[in-house]
Amino acid sequence: MTELVLIRVTGADRPGVTASLSGILAQYKVTILDIGQAEIHDTLSLGILAAIPDQASSAPVLKDILFRVHEMGLAVTFTPVTPESYEHWVAQQGKPRHIITLLGRAIESEAIARITAIAAGHNLNIDQIHRLSGRVSLTESNTSTRACVEFSVRGAADQAQMRTQFLQVANELGVDIAVQEDDVYRRTRRLVAFDMDSTLIEAEVIDELAAAAGVGEQVAEITERAMQGELDFSESFRQRVGLLKGLSGDVLQGIAERLPVTEGAERLISNLRALGYTTAILSGGFTYFGRYLQEKLGIDYVFANELDMQDGVVTGEVSGRIVDGQRKAELLRELAAREGIRLEQTIAVGDGANDLPMLSIAGLGIAFRAKPLVKENARHAISNMGLDGVLYLLGYHDRDIS
Repeated sequence: MTELVLIRVTGADRPGVTASLSGILAQYKVTILDIGQAEIHDTLSLGILAAIPDQASSAPVLKDILFRVHEMGLAVTFTPVTPESYEHWVAQQGKPRHIITLLGRAIESEAIARITAIAAGHNLNIDQIHRLSGRVSLTESNTSTRACVEFSVRGAADQAQMRTQFLQVANELGVDIAVQEDDVYRRTRRLVAFDMDSTLIEAEVIDELAAAAGVGEQVAEITERAMQGELDFSESFRQRVGLLKGLSGDVLQGIAERLPVTEGAERLISNLRALGYTTAILSGGFTYFGRYLQEKLGIDYVFANELDMQDGVVTGEVSGRIVDGQRKAELLRELAAREGIRLEQTIAVGDGANDLPMLSIAGLGIAFRAKPLVKENARHAISNMGLDGVLYLLGYHDRDIS
């Protein structure tokens, strides 16, 4: 009768451990039903679920494994597994899988404890835990570090309820927590669309223009109310542009050159380009500044509003269709069709209420340093890291990117 044994090996990591032990198992024609290995701080943890065939008694197999492990200065345990237990384990495959991502400047034990408690409360089983971020020196300041841990969990769960619970923990602990279905689309995202103002850049361009026109306070108040969702975006846009009437176009270049690019934006987009993603700016701002960023960062598409001018002076009129929330969602659909991909393969990133329509239809919609209304209604949020935190939500390790 076939014997099932779980072999666990721990100790100081060194090259050749897995090769040596699997070589012994091969000599006895043992079937490996499952295998997993992890290394933390140069300490190895290796697990092998072995099916030892009828013609080979388990005693000589395990004896040879034991001697080899001791020769290498490691420790080993052997645990018998019943056929019933094994079949129960097999039956778990096919259940829904989710990826929970914890992001912050540093990872504290309380965050891990509360995330795993919520997962357990939804009867989810944790299959794997990976650190996606690189190693951090104890001398580095937490203001400049990036830390990310990814949990792969299995089981049916109410994602909306989990997100609500995770958002509460995130707000209390100053971290970001995202939960995604672990499906084929998560691994095949191809198009990333960004809002511009307060997303790719740490400014609202129309406020900068208003300051140059001497109407800064009036426009800033309207902008804030629009971003909070208190005003219709299109109407507020017309009001703000109207206040810019008479502004000289000579100031545009200087404003563009002073625009502060958001932390992590250049790193994110350079890596997205290297990895073959298509990128787009879908902005309720102005095309002039979108094209400036397109050239600076290497963006593929730009869709924004034209700043109407006559004889080098802003007219205060709005020409063409305003890129509001509804238009952003339409543009995302159009770009997906143009690129020959499904909406599930798209990513949208924004901060304001007018970004919610595109965030809601994208395969991965991310509220970035967003207003409370947006953060509560988006499925995912990054508030405590730079824009390059998006790479972690895509599952990339620091070692994969530059």
